[in-house]
Amino acid sequence: MTQTSIHPYDVRMPRRSKTLVVVFAVLVILISLPYLTNQIWYAAERGRERARIEALRDAKETQAEDAKELLKDLPVNEGIIPLVAKSIDPSVVGIEAVRAQTVLVPIGMGAYQPRNVPSQGKASGVLIGGSGYIVTNYHVIEGAKLINVQLSDGRMIEEVEIVGVDPPSDLAVLKIYAPNLKSAEWGDSSELEVGDPVIAVGNPFGLMRTVTSGIISAKGRKKVIERLDNQDFLQTDAAVNPGNSGGPLVDMKGQVVGINTAIVGQTYRGISFAIPSRIAKEITEHLIKEGAVPRGWLGAEPYPLDVYLAERLGLESTDGVLIWRIVPGSPADKAGIVPGDVITRWNGQPIDTPHDLHLAVGQNEIGSIAKVTLIRRGQTRQIEVEIAKRPTGVR
Repeated sequence: MTQTSIHPYDVRMPRRSKTLVVVFAVLVILISLPYLTNQIWYAAERGRERARIEALRDAKETQAEDAKELLKDLPVNEGIIPLVAKSIDPSVVGIEAVRAQTVLVPIGMGAYQPRNVPSQGKASGVLIGGSGYIVTNYHVIEGAKLINVQLSDGRMIEEVEIVGVDPPSDLAVLKIYAPNLKSAEWGDSSELEVGDPVIAVGNPFGLMRTVTSGIISAKGRKKVIERLDNQDFLQTDAAVNPGNSGGPLVDMKGQVVGINTAIVGQTYRGISFAIPSRIAKEITEHLIKEGAVPRGWLGAEPYPLDVYLAERLGLESTDGVLIWRIVPGSPADKAGIVPGDVITRWNGQPIDTPHDLHLAVGQNEIGSIAKVTLIRRGQTRQIEVEIAKRPTGVR
């Protein structure tokens, strides 16, 4: 009988044992996978964070153009504010507006004589759009006999051209001719959310390129400034004081999302207002191309409704505005609107105040047809109005 010898290395593992080993290995992998994944993610995140910290640490040595590029890749957090400030700094200018002011000068024996003396006001502006264009507030240069612009590098520009002004929005565009100008970029204010961080840059009390930070406190603020027709302000708690007018409100991408315009009271109280970029950009483009902003005109004078008037007119609420005067030959006159009508909607949008009506009409293109809902003697009517261009000096 032949004997078969078994080599020590020829021993085969039972099938059940193989299965147990495989199952055990799979369990080990499954148990370890979350830990390994977390370690890999942590290492990657630490690497990114280290790169951010190094970039911020190097920001002190960073030029403005490089700062803009860095901001595109960095997340939004308070640590990037120095980089944001550096990126916008070369685009912020100081504006000196010289006006003639009448004062009474004593000439002896208790008599006085009026005399015109120069009065200098200081404010802010921002280079934007290239070609030396500067956006600022209209009230900054209103009535000015002479305008000077001081650049961030200290240069004083005395030849300043007024490209166009738009009193209803309190915006103006200037133009200067100088080499090595650095323009800012418009951002999209419609993407801002309440709570988003922003900085305000300007020259409060003549302190050049002062930077303050805050957040967007509210959007769509109206009836902030009595004399302005077009109001749809961003509200922020970034400190803004006299001299900040016309300076930029900047998001964490280093882009201009607003033009600082107004404060509550004579000095900062935690509430300031800026014209949003979605409005400022459009108006700026009109001023550069045409020197003015074409606005729609209705030719009807509205009056706010109160409870007393609503009761007298037999209305169920104070929604809408009362039309008390119509300009002969105006779009309102041609459309058949008459004194005593109450306009409640304009192109489907509710009208609650005279300001709402002025703003809605002004935003219509010249020659367009607007659909108006009004109440006349208790009856609701729908009419159409062909919008005309607002005459100069007419509201």
